[in-house]
Amino acid sequence: MNHPVRWLTEKLAIAGQIAPEHLNTIAEMGFKTVICNRPDNEYGPGQPSADTIRERAEQLGLAFAHLPVSGDGGTARDAQEMGRLLSDLPAPILAYCYSGGRCMALIGNAARMGLPIPS
Repeated sequence: MNHPVRWLTEKLAIAGQIAPEHLNTIAEMGFKTVICNRPDNEYGPGQPSADTIRERAEQLGLAFAHLPVSGDGGTARDAQEMGRLLSDLPAPILAYCYSGGRCMALIGNAARMGLPIPS
């Protein structure tokens, strides 16, 4: 992976952009869910699409969600949706974007709104 997995809690981690070939390792690490917070083709066509990641994740039995947000961490509605995903999807959860920064912003905003964060 381009960036290492950074654990925020025992059930929640973030990472930079992943590729389909990373998902075997992600599953072996015990993750049950992958959330993509990066829009497709954000900096051009070189990144794997969310659907490509979803397809491989589902082949491995992982849940997948795509909540694309802008690089600034998104809106209050985005944070609410992230909070819903974190509550509804099986943990441990790995959220990724370009560098992990917008995932951290979304999770932080969700927490500030009083939404539950997997601990």
